Amino acid sequence: MNRVSKFFFCLGVLSLSITACQSDKEDDRSVKEIRAEDKRIADMIRTPISADKNPDTINVAKITFEQREFNFGTVKAGEIVEMDFEFTNTGKIPLLISDARSTCGCTVPEWPREPIEPGDGGTITVKFNTAGRQYDQHRPVSLIANTYPRQTDIILRGHVEPN
Repeated sequence: MNRVSKFFFCLGVLSLSITACQSDKEDDRSVKEIRAEDKRIADMIRTPISADKNPDTINVAKITFEQREFNFGTVKAGEIVEMDFEFTNTGKIPLLISDARSTCGCTVPEWPREPIEPGDGGTITVKFNTAGRQYDQHRPVSLIANTYPRQTDIILRGHVEPN
C-alpha cells in the first residue's frame, strides 16, 4: 500500500471512529431514560452480593418449594418419570429464574421464563428418561435465579429396575 492509500485509509478509519463515538453518546441518553422508566427490571437484575458490603438477604426474591425432593419409587428402565415442583416467590421483588441445569441429558427441566411477582407461584417440570439407567438414581436440577443464594437445587430420586 503506498503512502497516499495509507493516508486515505487512516482518514476513513478516523471518520468512522468519530461517527461511532457520536452515536454512542446518543445511545447513552436513551439507556439512562430506559433505566429511569423501568426500575423494576433493575431491581430484578441487581445482585444481592457486593464486594464492599454485607449481602442483602432481605430485599431479594425468594423461591420456596412445597417439595424440593421427589422420590419416584421403583420404575422399569425405559420409563419417563415426570414431576411438577410447585413454588412460590416469598421474596420482596419479582423472581427471575435465568437457568435450570441438570447433570445429564436424561433429566430435562422446564421452567417459567417470565418474572414471578412476590406472592405468586409457578411450576418447574422435570422429566427423567430412565432408558439406559439402572439401580439407585439421584438426579439434581440446579436453578439459577435472582435469589440469595443464587442457586437452588431440586432433586428426583428413586430406583430403576434393569430390563
